Amino acid sequence: MIGKITGRIDYRALDHVLIDVNGVGYLVYCSDRTLAALPATGQIAALYTDLVVREDLMQLFGFLTLVEKEWHRLLVSVQGVGAKASLAILGALGPDGVGRAIALGDWNAVKAAKGVGPKIAQRVVLDLKDKAPGLMAMGGSVAQATGDAMVEVAGEAIETPARPVAPAPTPTAQADALSALGNLGYGPGDAAGAVAQAARDDPQADTPTLIRAALKLLAPKG
Repeated sequence: MIGKITGRIDYRALDHVLIDVNGVGYLVYCSDRTLAALPATGQIAALYTDLVVREDLMQLFGFLTLVEKEWHRLLVSVQGVGAKASLAILGALGPDGVGRAIALGDWNAVKAAKGVGPKIAQRVVLDLKDKAPGLMAMGGSVAQATGDAMVEVAGEAIETPARPVAPAPTPTAQADALSALGNLGYGPGDAAGAVAQAARDDPQADTPTLIRAALKLLAPKG
């Protein structure tokens, strides 16, 4: 299994890049969002990868973060969702956006991805709703563990920080808010939905702000 590759981008296409790793070229398919965040041709890129092997095909898919990769693996586990549809969903929403959409039951957001119809979008939300809290919480621990990537190719160390595409609460803030709500006795599904709603309402919210907003959403009505 090829879990991560680091090398120079030889060329870029509409849906993939060719990465040269010590003289070996790897075709890596990525979402539109990931492709937009990669550096220019000739520069160093580091991608987490998922290798799909079939009788007549081998394809490598690339992701900027481990969380994005894990969302891809969950998405393709849904009946009717192939790798192309998964990349379309991740390209349209980003990993954090996918988590929020699923936690909120917002299948219309998933349907906005190119080539994804309403039935598939609803199935994604229904099948993954119970799994969303765990992966949303995973985002914080991964962000804390990795930070900006420092890669080395042929003795040359180059810093390659990920470039955000759209502002959003950090994975750490969302994960910490989920953990705090769990400690207060709220169920994973309810906590994830409230944090997702709070993050959507205030894209720049930090952890305390997310917790306060989520508690208001979870408070009994009436």
